[in-house]
Amino acid sequence: MTTTTSTTVKEFRLPDLGEGLTESEIVQWHVGEGDTVELNQIIADVETAKAVVELPSPYAGTVLRLHEAAGTVVDVGAPIVSFEVAGEPGKTPTTTPSVPPASAPETASDEVAAPPDGDTDAAPAKREPNLVGYGAALEKSGRPQRRSRAHQAGTAEATPPPVVKPVEQPAAAASAQAPAERPRSTPPVRKLARDLGIALETLTGSGPGGLIVRDDVLAAADGSPAELSPGQQPAGEPPAGEPPATDTAARQTRTPIRGMRKHTAAAMVASAFTAPHVTEFLTIDVTPTMELLTELKASRAFEGTRVTPLTIVAKALCIAVARNPTVNSSWDEQAQEIVQYADVNLGIAAATPRGLLVPNIRAAQSLSLVDLARSLASLTETARAGKTPPADLTGGTISITNIGVFGIDAGTPILNPGEAAILAMGAVRSTPWEYQGAVALRSVMTLSLSFDHRLVDGEQGSRFLADIGTILRNPAMVLTMV
Repeated sequence: MTTTTSTTVKEFRLPDLGEGLTESEIVQWHVGEGDTVELNQIIADVETAKAVVELPSPYAGTVLRLHEAAGTVVDVGAPIVSFEVAGEPGKTPTTTPSVPPASAPETASDEVAAPPDGDTDAAPAKREPNLVGYGAALEKSGRPQRRSRAHQAGTAEATPPPVVKPVEQPAAAASAQAPAERPRSTPPVRKLARDLGIALETLTGSGPGGLIVRDDVLAAADGSPAELSPGQQPAGEPPAGEPPATDTAARQTRTPIRGMRKHTAAAMVASAFTAPHVTEFLTIDVTPTMELLTELKASRAFEGTRVTPLTIVAKALCIAVARNPTVNSSWDEQAQEIVQYADVNLGIAAATPRGLLVPNIRAAQSLSLVDLARSLASLTETARAGKTPPADLTGGTISITNIGVFGIDAGTPILNPGEAAILAMGAVRSTPWEYQGAVALRSVMTLSLSFDHRLVDGEQGSRFLADIGTILRNPAMVLTMV
């Protein structure tokens, strides 16, 4: 008796990786068409707004088709790869009609669902595939894990139809059968269009995949592109018969604003124009702290552990937060509440080849000095390698940026969105300084503290900065503060 095995075509769509993004870039494929893959095998690297994420395969089978090439920006919910997956033995292959009935909408768990009736301005709801590995990341980030409706109801995942060539129909018939497609845009762009009285249905998007962007709406509001009168030359073109001007475009380099750079720019603008920033400066003699570092490096407890001025500053910040808890809070605009946190999720600004990242150390206040040093070293190494998981880039409560490593003395750092304070460490310099009634060459550092004046009063911010300075001037003073 011969046992037959059925096969099914599974279409994998780009998931929302828990960051609420609308698009991601495929950095690199680790598989090719015809390759055999196992469940949870890494098939691609995907760049989100915050990090490069390894994308595991949700199926075990054969790669039939890669829908997008590396370097392509793909909308969340768009198909990126199709698999041929083996079914159960003894069952005959299931065929799928080339054109699905109009009354049977697709119910695959990773499809982009249509908006509710009457809500024409709401963004399409995304339904995420149940991928092994993402749940752990979401659990680590402290956010509730979402499930698709099919998963919640306990129903089996529907199989999408295989890719087939559409049947040509007369234009009139096709337009009568196909439902009107809602213009693709983002919530801020839709709001701008409503405010300016522009119908998105009348616009052609210039963004990726026809996405309607802000410039499209502004151009429509200005009435451009304007019609040219007879004999009028388009802008940038010389009159007929005249030699062309020097091509300055050939001497320019243009880089698309997307991924992490786009996210960082939007976040910094939102922070700068939402939270009223106040910055205070404190210049201190940190010679005792530098002497302490020398002793720690020779200590057996720190053997093999990299300990730096950042380690001491991070520990001093955690102690100062316990004495000034208002700096470890956030402003909830929607609820009109101030949220104060018990744990110090300490964000560390890290300069990486991909731009600025601010991963955070969870509950840093509970770590010993040696554990904090190891966490800082691991966090920095992971960030520079581009392997920081998205869960480590969310949930921070207060941050440190070490501008001293670039030889900078002081600055006015912008708050990480959602946080009440950020501390900038300046360079440690040998400077003539008053010491015991005389002038001596001492190690001097400037601290810069920016805080949200809605949450932190001037007195609270000043006391917090003064506490950190007290510890760095004389680490033994910690005994009087804990």
